[in-house]
Amino acid sequence: MLIQAILLGLVGVVGVIDSRLIGRQNIGRPLILSTLAGLALGDLRTGIILGASLELISMGFVAIGAAGPPNMQFGSIIATAFVILSGATTETALTIAIPVAVIGEFMSVIMRIIIAQFSHVADAAIEAGNYARAKHIHIWWSFTLNAFIYFVPIFLTVYLGTGIVETLVNAIPEVVTNGLTVAGNLLSALGFAMLLSTMLSRKLFPYFLFGFLVVAYSGLDLIGLTLFACILAFILDKVSYGRGEGVQNG
Repeated sequence: MLIQAILLGLVGVVGVIDSRLIGRQNIGRPLILSTLAGLALGDLRTGIILGASLELISMGFVAIGAAGPPNMQFGSIIATAFVILSGATTETALTIAIPVAVIGEFMSVIMRIIIAQFSHVADAAIEAGNYARAKHIHIWWSFTLNAFIYFVPIFLTVYLGTGIVETLVNAIPEVVTNGLTVAGNLLSALGFAMLLSTMLSRKLFPYFLFGFLVVAYSGLDLIGLTLFACILAFILDKVSYGRGEGVQNG
C-alpha cells in the first residue's frame, strides 16, 4: 500500500506540473489523471472508464470571476483509487468525486493565499538586484508548495486506507448523495452539450447524425466504430481535398 500511495501522490504532482511549470498542456485533466491512477493501481481499464466519466463532469464546471470550480484533479485521483481499491461502482465514484473536489478547491484557495506572500519576498529580491532569487521564488517555490499540497492529502488518503473515504461517504445523508449523483449526471450532460456545440452547423451536423444512427442500430462497439470513422474520414479527405489538388494541378 505504501508504494501505491506514493505512486498516486506522484500522479497528483503530475497534475501540478500542468499549467504551473510547463504551461497548459491539459495533462491535469481527469481523463489523464484517472488513467495514470488506474495504471499505478494495476487496473488501467477502470482508470480509463472513470477518467472519461469524470472528464465529462469536469467539462461542465466553469470558473466565474474569482470563484474557481471544484478541483477535479483531487476528485479524479481519489475517486479512482477508492473505486479500484474497494471494488465500488462507477456511480459511487461520481458521488465521491464532487465532495472531494470541493474540499480540494478549499485547499487550493489556502495554497494561493500562502503563495501570494511569496511575492513580497520576490519584490525584496528584485529591489536588491537578486533577480535569480526572484526567478526561483516564482518558478520553484510555488511549484514545490503546490506539489506538497497535492501529494500529501492523496498519499495519506490511500496509505491510511480507503475506509476513511468510505466512512465520510456513508456519513453523507442519502438525500445529499442522491442530489450529488443527479448533479453529476447533469454536469455530464452539460459537458456533452458543450462538446457538441461545435458540431451544430449545417456542414458537420449530418456527420454527427450519421454517427448517432450507426451507434444506435449497427451494434458496433466503440473500437469498431472508431476504426470505421477513421476509414470514412480518410475516404472523405481523399475525395474532397484530392479533387481540389487535381483541379490545381490541371
